[in-house]
Amino acid sequence: MSTSAAPSDAVSRLSEGLTLAMARVAMPAPHGLERLSGGANMESWRFVSGTEICVLRRAPSLEMMAGRPMDHAAEAALIRRARAGGVTAPEVLVELDPADGIGSGYVMRSIPGSPEPNAFLAEADPATGIGDIARELAAVHRTDCTDLAVPVMDTAEALAELRARFISYGGDRPILALALRWLEANLPTPVAPRLVHGDFRLGNLMFEHGRVTGVLDWELAHLGDWHEDLAFGCMTVWRFSRPDRPGYGLTSVQELARAYEAAGGEPFDPRRFRFWTIYRTFWWALGCLQMGGYWRDGHDRSVERVVVARRTAEQELDLLLLLEDQAPAIERQRPLPPASEALVPGTGEPSGAEMLTAISEWLNSDIKPLISGRDKFNMAVARNALGIVTREIEQRPVATDAALAADLMSGKADLATPGLLARLRRMALSKLAADMPKYPALALARATWEGN
Repeated sequence: MSTSAAPSDAVSRLSEGLTLAMARVAMPAPHGLERLSGGANMESWRFVSGTEICVLRRAPSLEMMAGRPMDHAAEAALIRRARAGGVTAPEVLVELDPADGIGSGYVMRSIPGSPEPNAFLAEADPATGIGDIARELAAVHRTDCTDLAVPVMDTAEALAELRARFISYGGDRPILALALRWLEANLPTPVAPRLVHGDFRLGNLMFEHGRVTGVLDWELAHLGDWHEDLAFGCMTVWRFSRPDRPGYGLTSVQELARAYEAAGGEPFDPRRFRFWTIYRTFWWALGCLQMGGYWRDGHDRSVERVVVARRTAEQELDLLLLLEDQAPAIERQRPLPPASEALVPGTGEPSGAEMLTAISEWLNSDIKPLISGRDKFNMAVARNALGIVTREIEQRPVATDAALAADLMSGKADLATPGLLARLRRMALSKLAADMPKYPALALARATWEGN
């Protein structure tokens, strides 16, 4: 997790507020404040108090917490309870108070290690790594939440909310409509609710020497079906460099299930696991689309928001790979329609795509050496954005069809409709090739669907 400098006046205000907070637990004033990169919703800051390395997790303003199912006080209480129950959760030292004047949040003792997924996947022994992950999952799901303010998830209500969100975002993405129709037709029966972490995946786990050292980011925790946690971490997008290993990028789902049960977890149900894999993939697709709405409405005008919004294409490809087994064999074997021809660069004045490429190359050669920390991260995101627009101009992918999406949601069309699966496959490949061409699952899908 990288760090970045912050304006001195912001650091000064933060330091003053943290001094008040740390004094409540008899700890010295902070020094060495640096912001950590990452975190889609909350800020994280590392600092030193005496001899202790600490991390502040906060929302800069109380308004940012409005409407959240859990406030930071409830989140901190849950982390303490999970830690007491055997989860390697961070030790919460103190919660911020409104009088501190630096927003809402809490301070934790730093956990050794790194959350970098690809480093862990390269270093970890698969059996040991999945054993650690299974142990943590089972401990999370055993946590007693009696008397804690943890929200309870009703799956039917949550799915209805996702439908409403999809419609509000245009309701015009056929692959998402296909997934929504499947989810509504395969809603599982309720189970006795357990604590679900809600964001248990590589990137939110700390590792050192290939072993799990901590479970981070508890803001989505709720009571519900524990299969949700197992499925979320197995989504293709969270396998990073190992899309070929469904179990957290380490192993098979079957090995994960065996390790989970051996760690004291309840019996694994593959049907529930499949439902939650499709549900959370659909959920994350909508989460990506929502980022574009944040940007348009002025809540966050960062380039990162608009780039994350284009990651919807990753989830559409994954959903189609998950659902295509519902199609008849004749449709699964049907050749794909031809891809749209890319625009050929001219020999006269530079095209808009070529101008964007020139800007990207200038940023890389002239500006990159001058910046560091989060500025360098933001520049990489900006170059990614320029690449997306360049490829969109050249390739002209199409991912929307409101009429087809409506037919899929109503059941007028499905994967038995002649030629539909082939069309959706081409749509998914073309859109992802423009938006996120380095997504590891893209090459696997091309090899399967195009025979290359």
